[in-house]
Amino acid sequence: MPNEKTIIRKGASFAKPPNLSDYAEARRDFSWTEARGRLDGLPDGGLNIAYEAVDRHVRHGLGAKTAIRWISKDKVRRDICYAELSTGTDRFANALKALGVGKDDAVFVLAGRVPELYIAALGILKNGSVFCPLFSAFGPEPIRTRLERGDGVVLVTTQRLFERKVANWWRELPSLKHIVLIDGEGSSEEGVTGWNEAMLNAGARPALVRTMPEDRALLHFTSGTTGRPKGAIHVHAAVIAHHITGFFALDMHPDDIFWCTADPGWVTGTSYGIIAPLTNRLTMIVDEAEFDAARWYRILQEEKVTIWYTAPTAI
Repeated sequence: MPNEKTIIRKGASFAKPPNLSDYAEARRDFSWTEARGRLDGLPDGGLNIAYEAVDRHVRHGLGAKTAIRWISKDKVRRDICYAELSTGTDRFANALKALGVGKDDAVFVLAGRVPELYIAALGILKNGSVFCPLFSAFGPEPIRTRLERGDGVVLVTTQRLFERKVANWWRELPSLKHIVLIDGEGSSEEGVTGWNEAMLNAGARPALVRTMPEDRALLHFTSGTTGRPKGAIHVHAAVIAHHITGFFALDMHPDDIFWCTADPGWVTGTSYGIIAPLTNRLTMIVDEAEFDAARWYRILQEEKVTIWYTAPTAI
């Protein structure tokens, strides 16, 4: 073996030119005004996360592009295109309106990584309401604390999670008026509605509520390890940072297949598991199952994932 050191030089060749090829130049020329200009916006200075993530792509004639490729626990694949996502989120926004849920009302979602979670999140934002994700592994007390502190008006969840973690106490919260069960067919119990029933009755008419950049959009809570969990509000203007950091830091291109393994119950899983990939118009993988090394290797290979956003613990 020769004694010479082999030098590996970063960036010697790329399959496609990176969005951030010269850091110093990008830093010198960057402006938030230009970053906002990459988005469409709404009339008279309005801005809405869901519009930038979904509807604008449909309006530009790109509705047939796959937005979400969902893989169920038993490995069944379901592709949801941007047009289908737009229609589904309109329906959910209209379902919220029918329940009397309006702008700035807090809507919590407690569910695993199922398509309804993503439809609900974006439909909530279309309605001008505030999306508040909850980690599905939380016990009853952490769920209750967050709903109470966030003045939750609606909780979207599954039949199993509702019965195990919520049913015994939800009526004790003055603000909480409605439960929507993703896999339930409704209930004789007042205030409990089935997803299918709500969506069927809602209609698919356009539902976007005009929101302004500083209107509330997302409510994330801290873990609660240092006292009671604290809520952090993100406004609709946060989409500018979501989009541009996805473009530069994660090097997102529209033809990428992107997979973020973070749970949407936490901020990373919302910012970079929902918003940034969709505003950058790529196809994102959503895997319903929990961590399994062999399964993850298989998904990376079979789905030809080009950007993988995961955690050191997983690796």
